[in-house]
Amino acid sequence: MISRRILSLSLIMAFFVACSGEVIQRNPYGRKPRKTARKYFDGIKKKVALLTFFNESPYGGQDLGITATEEIRRELVRTGEFKVDPMANKIFGSSKEIYAGGGTKLVQLSRKAKIAGINFVLFGRVIEARVREKTDEIGVVRQTKSYTEAKVEIRVFDINSNKEIYTDIIKGFADDSTFRFFQHDQETKLTYRRELLRYAVKVATRKSIPRILDVADKINWVGRVAKIVGNKVYINAGRESGIHISDVLKVITEGQEIYDPESGALIGVSKGEIKGTLEVIDYFGADGSIAIPHSGGVVQEGDFVQLY
Repeated sequence: MISRRILSLSLIMAFFVACSGEVIQRNPYGRKPRKTARKYFDGIKKKVALLTFFNESPYGGQDLGITATEEIRRELVRTGEFKVDPMANKIFGSSKEIYAGGGTKLVQLSRKAKIAGINFVLFGRVIEARVREKTDEIGVVRQTKSYTEAKVEIRVFDINSNKEIYTDIIKGFADDSTFRFFQHDQETKLTYRRELLRYAVKVATRKSIPRILDVADKINWVGRVAKIVGNKVYINAGRESGIHISDVLKVITEGQEIYDPESGALIGVSKGEIKGTLEVIDYFGADGSIAIPHSGGVVQEGDFVQLY
């Protein structure tokens, strides 16, 4: 009887906890739970220009830069919150080109990127990648312990504000122990070290994803008026980007570039003015939407839009 009462009380408590509205989500990145929750994802996917990373360490070759790039691409897509632009490298070039130019190329091409619907640029490099080995010298069969470390630098450039808003260096580690015969194959050893380096780079890039999500929360999604035919306004974002029928978009003029009067350096871009609103009524193409005027003034091709 007592056991049944305890079971009944447990079920009642579980019911009230389930109905309390608090949802505890899994954390696939191994972080501690946040003290403050992330901003609610509004369903609009931000368009990312992911530039190919490069490896400046003496080990691993360009393969490590490609490994970092593709791991970030997979993780960004897996979140469901981003669209990775396949034409990004044609607009900006590689991460190595951006570093070589001191970042000025991003500033110069920000308007072109904004017209293409890109919200932010993500680029970076593998700063360090190395494998250290310690081998037991006794016996025909040797135990080898490998310690691998990689350092990856991640940078984020906000197209709307025309400035870099985030940079960080993240470390990834991989430890492994194997038993090898004294007369082992050199090619096998090189392959083994290469895989360890790749794994350490992947660990570092995966650790960067939660930080990128935090930064992306602070960046506003911006779309563009691509064409106007009669009273129909064609927007360069649609179903794939997360736009829904009946969504209301505010139309914004392009902001002005603000320069320092003394140095002439670009400080940033001012916020554009709100001209009116549009209501989405249909989709077109692979990822476009059709809207009609909802309120406000005259809309022009090239105006920018944001979710209201």
